[in-house]
Amino acid sequence: MATYSLRDLVRTPNLISLARLPLAVAFPWVVRQRRWPIPWLTLAAATDVLDGWYARTFHEETATGAALDAVMDKAFVLTVVATLVRERMLTLFDAVLLETRDLGEIPLLLRAASGHDGPSAPRSSNVAGKAVTVLQFATLVATLSRMSRRRGWVLATSACGIFAAATYWIREARAAR
Repeated sequence: MATYSLRDLVRTPNLISLARLPLAVAFPWVVRQRRWPIPWLTLAAATDVLDGWYARTFHEETATGAALDAVMDKAFVLTVVATLVRERMLTLFDAVLLETRDLGEIPLLLRAASGHDGPSAPRSSNVAGKAVTVLQFATLVATLSRMSRRRGWVLATSACGIFAAATYWIREARAAR
């Protein structure tokens, strides 16, 4: 059973994770500045790497931190993707493809949040999930750079997202046994 604590929110790795929230809130304004969107994405990606590294290095891993990191990741990427759809840099179909993993996770997250089997510890990320995150950021950079091969990045992210979501479902089924 996972133990969540408000006190854990002020631990250094969780403060680093929380830094993605103002980055997400500001992105709709940042995207209109030619020089800032890609460095903004890079800063958000750096916080995503740094929070986990810090938590592992200094033994500050907590259930609260794992859940917070996942929520901040999803909030940031969803805000960026929605902004790019609004700015007509991505189609709604591309947005759905980019969010395949996250859409596949929603039923698992709702089940965990409902306490159906009691609150469970957040599952650790896996290689497929990390690959999707990297591909999402690469696709967003390709989109902001107006690369002609952006569609290939979108499709690769979607394929990896389907695989990652499947691995989460399989892991959850095995844990339920």
